[in-house]
Amino acid sequence: MATAGAGAASAPPAQAAPRWPLLDTLHGKVVLLDFWASWCSPCLHSFPWMNELQRNHGDQGLVIVAVNVDQDRALADAFLRKVPAAFRVEYDAQGAVAREFGVQAMPTSFLIDRDGNVRLRHAGFKEKQRDEREAEIVKLLKETR
Repeated sequence: MATAGAGAASAPPAQAAPRWPLLDTLHGKVVLLDFWASWCSPCLHSFPWMNELQRNHGDQGLVIVAVNVDQDRALADAFLRKVPAAFRVEYDAQGAVAREFGVQAMPTSFLIDRDGNVRLRHAGFKEKQRDEREAEIVKLLKETR
């Protein structure tokens, strides 16, 4: 899969997301899968945006899953006390899921369609790209299977 610079999106041809049992349970939903760490300063800004996305689009089939890669769970918990998440948070202390997805930067997110295909990959987070990224999500939510 192609990589992109900070805050950039890359749109390779749709390909099946790596196998992860959690994603299997979300088949039929549009998933924003976000990898993050407690030391990631852009994550302080992406979490409120993802809360807003979940609130505004959850009833249309959007599911946000944030995967923390800190080895020390206490660091993730401290981050979440400062910036609460109104979406699902999973933990990947060993980095197995992050490796499957080829994550190299924090945050890195994947937009996965209702059929389980990765449609976009974003490395980094920039406030000025919020509208563009939300439009990408809305477009997938409107697609029919």
